[in-house]
Amino acid sequence: MLLHEILVDAAREVPERTALIVPGHASWTFAELAAHARALAATVAARTSPGARVGILAFNRAEYVAAYYGVPWAGRVLVPLNPRLHPREWADQLARSGAELLFGDADLLDRLGRPEVPTLDLDTVASMPARAFAPAADESALTWLLFTSGTTGRPKGVRLTHRSLTAAMRASLACRPVGADTVVLTPFPLAHVAGYQVGAHHLARRPVVVLRRYEPAELAAVVREFEVTNLSLAPTMIDALLDHVREGDGLRERIRSISYGASPITPDLIRRVDELLGCGLDQGYGMTELSGNAVFLAAADHRPELYAAAGRPGPGVEIRIVDDAGRPVPTGDTGEISVRSEQVADGYWQLDTGEFADGWFRTGDLGRLDADGYVYVLDRKKDVIITGGENVSAREVEAVLREHPDVRDVAVVGEPDTRWGERVVAVVVAAPGASVAPDALVTLCRSRLAGFKVPRRVLFTDALPVTGTGKISKPALREQVAEGSLRA
Repeated sequence: MLLHEILVDAAREVPERTALIVPGHASWTFAELAAHARALAATVAARTSPGARVGILAFNRAEYVAAYYGVPWAGRVLVPLNPRLHPREWADQLARSGAELLFGDADLLDRLGRPEVPTLDLDTVASMPARAFAPAADESALTWLLFTSGTTGRPKGVRLTHRSLTAAMRASLACRPVGADTVVLTPFPLAHVAGYQVGAHHLARRPVVVLRRYEPAELAAVVREFEVTNLSLAPTMIDALLDHVREGDGLRERIRSISYGASPITPDLIRRVDELLGCGLDQGYGMTELSGNAVFLAAADHRPELYAAAGRPGPGVEIRIVDDAGRPVPTGDTGEISVRSEQVADGYWQLDTGEFADGWFRTGDLGRLDADGYVYVLDRKKDVIITGGENVSAREVEAVLREHPDVRDVAVVGEPDTRWGERVVAVVVAAPGASVAPDALVTLCRSRLAGFKVPRRVLFTDALPVTGTGKISKPALREQVAEGSLRA
């Protein structure tokens, strides 16, 4: 299936149904969204060559979604640039992609300066004249070139296709059923792969509410006004939302489900969701290279014995756990998670680092697969700390530290050490009003973990650095540790 066919078919079947709401900005029906996307496609086709890359630099807005569909509709490749990055990073990604045109918000384009490519203000999209163009027709053609969040190094461009994106959308719909009255709200930046869920809900002919920015204190009003039933949030966002839940605000009565991903969720947060909202939770495990989520933990599976699981593979998704040589390991053993599916991306842009081979993608995540088919994600291979020749999983240490009632959040990183190679450092966010003694956390770890896994230093911060999708940025955290900017 071609990406724009989702929109064309929806506009034909339910033209007057609301497709997209950006509170305070726009509300478009499927017919209106299709018209905007078609106009943008025509403009792109007139100004660029077939297969050209077209950048977009903007905060969440309705025209961004029009570009999601419109640029691939014209047979071009959309290159979303994260508006939270530095202008030097925007320029680097534009140059690496070879973009021929750039759409954007006027203020962000001003910050970029004078790029090498022509620019168009997204505010002009509505006035673009209708022109004829030849629509895309190849499912294997590139649609989006998405740069990774760079949590483990320099961001890489990921080649997503019509086929990979629509496969990811179908997998999500199969594992997260959408009802006849479902209205989902997402605050994730449209520059990230999480935006694939917009297309998934449009495939189900349901509206999507896209926030320009996440303001948990204002969320209840948005939920009431637009009859939102489902939320898509990172655990850090859920935690912030629960601090603002108030009796009579309507959230408990209206929210039926919260889908989450990007990082693990704690048993305490699950308990708080149940107490304050009483809604279901479902988890998705995925990444840019998988065009979205590929593994899902259903609401019914949110029980204590499965809290540590990421879930089961979606339909059409094969998972195997492999050793460093790429050989499958026995069930239950730890190794690298490898995925084969139509939703696997077409590789990296102008880069071959070996992760894509024979239809399989090696994720860089360490994990295991149990006898019932549940996938457990243990850590990033690059987040494994090597101290004194022993491997320490940062995620394992974090899980123990989260058991302390006064720890709201925590991240563990390795710090260079002349004797041991690296030493384990825990960076803690204390619960509101709590005071956590480092010795108490060290004692807790010693009661659960081998001695070499116990943090040698415990530091404190008010907030952990995160990427646009809510993942903790370990490179940024290592920099903070090295700079000495955190509290002891």
